[in-house]
Amino acid sequence: MAARLEPGRPAPDFTLPDAEGRPVSLADHRGRRVVVYFYPKAATPGCTTQACDFRDSLERFAADGFAVVGISPDPPEALARFAADESLTFPLLSDADHRVAEAYGAWGEKKNYGRTYEGLVRSTVVVGADGTVELAQYNVRATGHVAKLRRDLGLEA
Repeated sequence: MAARLEPGRPAPDFTLPDAEGRPVSLADHRGRRVVVYFYPKAATPGCTTQACDFRDSLERFAADGFAVVGISPDPPEALARFAADESLTFPLLSDADHRVAEAYGAWGEKKNYGRTYEGLVRSTVVVGADGTVELAQYNVRATGHVAKLRRDLGLEA
């Protein structure tokens, strides 16, 4: 399992293609706090619930000075369909080789229905305006995660 990030450490920089194939970097958000969340697969029930919760809270996150970025191993075309189907207006990034997920500690051993395999671990990392990790949460639940994250950040739910 990849090493998990800890608060105070520099967040690994990345550049990944978005749903339209355009490169998006963590550095593009320097000077602003960023919620970077990792989800296993676009358009699946849990990932849709989580993405829609972020979508519905996006205005409040923006008002509190945060950008939101979702990352999955899906190709850009799948992300574009997912964004269109669910009216998602924040960047969804394609980490097809899961290098960024590994760098963030969001790739590792998973167990599902008695089967063990390597995959994306649903995780959220909050990166401060200075590029350091403020908060890192792993094995988060899709349902209710956004409200819990807001509480953990000291924001109103």
